[in-house]
Amino acid sequence: MPFLGQDWRSPGWSWIKTEDGWKRCDPCSHELRSEDSQYTINHSIILNSGEEEIFNNECEYAAKKRKKEHFGNDTAAHSFYREKWIYVHKESTKERHGYCTLGEAFNRLDFSSAIQDIRRFTYVVKLLQLIAKSQLTSLSGVAQKNYFNILDKIVQKVLDDHQNPRLIKGLLQDLSSTLGILVRGVGKSVLVGNINIWICRLETVLSWQQQLQNLQVTKVNTGLTLSDLPLHMLNNILYRFSDGWDIVTLGQVTPTLYMLSEDRRLWKRLCQYHFAEQQFCRHLILSEKGHIEWKLMYFTLQKYYPTKEQYGDTLHFCRHCSILFWKDYHLAWLLKDSGHPCTAADPDSCFTPVSPEHFIDLFKF
Repeated sequence: MPFLGQDWRSPGWSWIKTEDGWKRCDPCSHELRSEDSQYTINHSIILNSGEEEIFNNECEYAAKKRKKEHFGNDTAAHSFYREKWIYVHKESTKERHGYCTLGEAFNRLDFSSAIQDIRRFTYVVKLLQLIAKSQLTSLSGVAQKNYFNILDKIVQKVLDDHQNPRLIKGLLQDLSSTLGILVRGVGKSVLVGNINIWICRLETVLSWQQQLQNLQVTKVNTGLTLSDLPLHMLNNILYRFSDGWDIVTLGQVTPTLYMLSEDRRLWKRLCQYHFAEQQFCRHLILSEKGHIEWKLMYFTLQKYYPTKEQYGDTLHFCRHCSILFWKDYHLAWLLKDSGHPCTAADPDSCFTPVSPEHFIDLFKF
């Protein structure tokens, strides 16, 4: 059957089944209008004045695209793989033809379930952030749809449990900047899909940012608070943090926590954990009394050098089999369960933790 539509790039009309037969949907239904009215986005912050007219001309088509994606969301979530491991091959051999791309790996590995694990949540968010900065346009259409579906689950999880909002705000900020550049520079780079799809994605990201901005953490009255803990326990909690912003945020809760968060030894230990001694000498900051301002040094060094990332669980790469997997799946295979089929005599010696940066580098050819 030939494809009929307004344009060869058009997704065609949307149809609904009624008692009288199939009927064509209106471009903007009442359901979508009520959904769009919840979040009003000022497009002038995205487009220049000369580009606003182009954007307005595309709005009708974008509304149709939103409607189509709205009806297709229920089935789209079931079209992705949930494999426990994948074989990473960069070139064709006699046994295997083709190669594994970043989009294929992102589709096949089970990231959708990984975000429900508190040990892997930060790892997946950091990986999404790296993809948003530099690899978003290299993903296939299916991988891009999977990317935004997983991101939607992450945002909804944060809105429900009120955990890690600052982490997600940083991800959405980088993603909105990338999408804004792609939308304004249409024609300068090759985009997978119609420009209206990318405009809809940018609108969705901006609405997520607005929801997180309006997020109010509810107080839970359980009887016991941080103020009831002794000072040495509060100090021990602060020394467990590896992110300076977490220390600053916790110090804003009570005057006692603020006093503990300003401890010079705490910030000195944090600087020594993240940075080398040679880096201290290049950015040494002294107070009027001649003491080293470790807190100011931490945030200054953070601008010039990357900090160490901590993850509860990461993907692992088997150098013997060239297989990428979650470590607990491999341990399940050692117990005669399904998982990574390693053939090495000592499998544990072949495992290498894969950082988010290493994950991206695995698929660079």
